[in-house]
Amino acid sequence: MMITLKKLGYILLILLIISQFFSPEKNEGDLISVVPFLNETNPPENVKLILETTCFDCHSNKTNYPWYNDITPVNYWLDSHIKDGKKHLNFSKWSSYSLKRKEHKMDELYEEVEQGEMPLSSYTWTHSESNLTQYQVDAVVTWGKKTQGYYQQLLNAK
Repeated sequence: MMITLKKLGYILLILLIISQFFSPEKNEGDLISVVPFLNETNPPENVKLILETTCFDCHSNKTNYPWYNDITPVNYWLDSHIKDGKKHLNFSKWSSYSLKRKEHKMDELYEEVEQGEMPLSSYTWTHSESNLTQYQVDAVVTWGKKTQGYYQQLLNAK
């Protein structure tokens, strides 16, 4: 019995070592891709900084990876979060969104932040600078509502 557990432990260790040679493709685009979003929505500097430090890693084509992303299976878990985040909202593709979709995404953005759903606790746990103060939440919500209102006006003018 003890020999079997020992063999199983060695097999698992070997598999863990071999798995370190495999990893998902990184989300290493260019942050220039978010410029159309920033230009169009014109966030104040404090909100722009919040977006850069709290949102863009999972919601754009450029992720700043932490050191532990080089460890398998952590890198697959992070890759899954990034893909899921980009599926819901990708600031790098903002200019390809329809006016109606932009209006809806702004609504979701400020509501998720206001309700404490974003940023995810699994993200803030390792990125303490992303823990938003009430002042920061209020700033994002104010900007989000204003921007959503702008898109609503454009939609109503059609």
